[in-house]
Amino acid sequence: MAIHLRACVAVLLVLVCGWQLPAEESKEKPKQTREEKVRGDREKVLADGYWIYNDFQKGLAQAKQTGKPLMVVLRCIPCEQCVKLDEEIMEKDPELRPLMDKYVRVRIVGTNGLDLNLFQYDYDQSFAVFLMNADKVIYGRFGTRSHRTDWTSDVSIEGIEKALEGGLSLHANYPANRNSLVDKQGEAPLFANPEKFPSLKEKYTSALNYEGDVVKSCIHCHQIGDAQKSFFRSQGKPIPDEYLFPYPHPKAIGLILDPTQRSLVEEIVSGSIADKAGLKKGDTISTVRGQPILSIADVQWVLHHAGDTDKVPVTYKRDGEIASTTLDLPAGWRSQDDLSWRVSSWPMRRMTLGGMVLEEASPEQREQAGITDPAKMALRVRFLGRYGDSALALKTGFKVGDILVGYDGHNDLVRETDLLAYAAKNCLLGEKVKIDFVRGNKRMSLTLPMQE
Repeated sequence: MAIHLRACVAVLLVLVCGWQLPAEESKEKPKQTREEKVRGDREKVLADGYWIYNDFQKGLAQAKQTGKPLMVVLRCIPCEQCVKLDEEIMEKDPELRPLMDKYVRVRIVGTNGLDLNLFQYDYDQSFAVFLMNADKVIYGRFGTRSHRTDWTSDVSIEGIEKALEGGLSLHANYPANRNSLVDKQGEAPLFANPEKFPSLKEKYTSALNYEGDVVKSCIHCHQIGDAQKSFFRSQGKPIPDEYLFPYPHPKAIGLILDPTQRSLVEEIVSGSIADKAGLKKGDTISTVRGQPILSIADVQWVLHHAGDTDKVPVTYKRDGEIASTTLDLPAGWRSQDDLSWRVSSWPMRRMTLGGMVLEEASPEQREQAGITDPAKMALRVRFLGRYGDSALALKTGFKVGDILVGYDGHNDLVRETDLLAYAAKNCLLGEKVKIDFVRGNKRMSLTLPMQE
């Protein structure tokens, strides 16, 4: 079984992340266009009949009729790596399939027309699972990510199994447990549907265009996050922290959870918020702020809705005994998370860096730039955009290899994440920002206009 599950995870990485298997493990197939793959996927799924395809209302009706819970999987239809995720992994895993059989299964393959009052999740994901009742009360979420390519620390087949088992348990006890589930649904969003955002309204409709170019008609998940930030940016307002740092990963508070389990603590970072709360390796988290936990994504949901400073109650099991503690979230806790892996960081780079992509300079590069204090900024330009508004830095005179040592008078923005967050909140559309950098042994400065 262990070998089989490792093989499944390998397939997950290929499909979701675009990783390539060694040549001897992969088989060459005739290349299809993305449009052909999308249409072929739809035809196959509809013919198979195991999933309700892109019709949430039909799923609701079936759940009401059968009394089963709903499993709603959202994944990006143009994403070639995700197109066959459900059928290649979920439907062929011998332990997962029987659990899925107990749910009404709905696949949502585009966010056009998506009810954002109900489907609230980290929009930088390309794979998100909702487990819910037919009355739309959510039992839990599954699917998270904290790195551009590495998913193994966040998702696994075993983890999906555990989440599905937990969802079935909550469903069996519903509605007696309803009060503990109320806060798994959020407040009203900025706009009810993606296509109603100003930056998307003129480009997309509420439905996929299967009569034309279906791929180009699809609103990607990450475009919702982009549209949220653009909404504030275009009005000359700072982007709030909850949109800059959405769904903070538990790692940001020093809580490392086992991706093969529902909520087993794998590690606690010394000196972290989780450490100060007294949590330890081997603890199993039962509830966070009173909400039952089915996966890492459920912990992120609670953290997403925590305040700038907050006290979050946690119950957990240790050595068979139930105990409780409180996560004391200090000012600035959210900014400990990382933005750089997110797809939505690209438009932020356009807004505030004119298309520069930065990386922390190596010790040798820091020394060459004369920045020996590790608490001081030394961010090397790794890449420069070449087209449209993303080419602004290139046109302004920046070069790959420049080491940024000051931004808007600040030299303490150590990570690219720190710089992006500072600029999004403090350097508004139309303003000009002075950027200090070192090129070779020469210290220089250029002024960069902030963009939408």
